[in-house]
Parts: sequence; C-alpha cells; structure tokens
Amino acid sequence: MKKLIFATGNEGKMKEIRMILGDLDYEILSMKEAGIDVDIVEDGKTFEENAIIKATEISKLAGCVVLADDSGLEVDAMDKMPGIYSARYLGEDTPYSVKNQTIIDNLAGLPDEKRTARFVCVIAAAFPDGRVVTKRGTIEGIIGHEEKGENGFGYDPIFFVPEYGKTTAELSPEEKNRISHRGKALEMIKAEL
Repeated sequence: MKKLIFATGNEGKMKEIRMILGDLDYEILSMKEAGIDVDIVEDGKTFEENAIIKATEISKLAGCVVLADDSGLEVDAMDKMPGIYSARYLGEDTPYSVKNQTIIDNLAGLPDEKRTARFVCVIAAAFPDGRVVTKRGTIEGIIGHEEKGENGFGYDPIFFVPEYGKTTAELSPEEKNRISHRGKALEMIKAEL
C-alpha cells in the first residue's frame, strides 16, 4: 500500500480526511504518525500559497505524496476576516469558544442577510516528482447568533447552513463531509490521486 501523508496535527481534520479518502489505495498518515516533526512557516498571502508551502516542504522530507490544506472562515461583514488567519485569530492558544463569541459580538445587531460567510478549504497535493495540484472547496452560510451543536470543531458551532437549518456542528459527520468545504476539496483531490 502506498503511503500518503496529510500535513496536519489536527485530529478532527484527520478523522474527516480518513472518512473521505478511506477507499483509496493509500495508507493515510498524519505528520505525527509518519514521524515528521517540523514547524513550517505558512507565510503565504492566500489559502493556495499556504497549502502549497506545507505540501511541498513535507513531500521533500518524506519522498511520498503529501496533502496539505489551508482552510478558514471568511466573514463578509468583517472584510473576509479571519480568513487565512482563522487558526491564529486572537492568538493560537485562544479557545474557539472565545473566537466564536468575538465574531458573534462583532456582528451584533446585523440582520441575517448581512451575516454571510463561507468556509474555504484549499488542498494541495505534492507528488514526489515535484508536481503540485490544488483544489478549492467552499460552503456558503451565515454566522449564527449563538453557538449550537456538539459535532465538528473550530468555527462549526457558529456557521449556520440555511438549507439544512443547522450549524455545521449540528450536522452528522457524514452530512458535514458531503457538503463541507473540506469534503468538496478532498473529493476533487481524490480524482487526482
């Protein structure tokens, strides 16, 4: 079985990735499982640039196919922030409950039609021969007025999907993977693998 490394330490992400890519003929490893412990500076200006930086650096070290994603939440009323800074928004060690409440507070008094937002995920696949492919997936929604749901992670409890009448944290993992930004990007990357 061929080895594929997904450049993340996020267990929530790894669970989603394994569910979506599980039927491929690859052994899917996190960086930790692959024994890779490096800090990569993601200094790109876009989701694409950051995903490519991560995937190519790890692929050079590992000599196998490496997938990396850069994803985040873009809130239109906040000038598309936190965007590429989603994980580091308000500081890397700040709990998401605080980040989520800050976003809710920033939008206080705004009607739903002005609370538009999207999750963006760009996945880069770096191949040992130096080839790099990127795919972008998005899901549109609105920022809720309070946290709801126990599933998912990060900003999921405040990201409301009107056609489902739920936040992404209220969706089952299967439902979320079917419609999420990461699910869409992974399905497109799957075709490349």
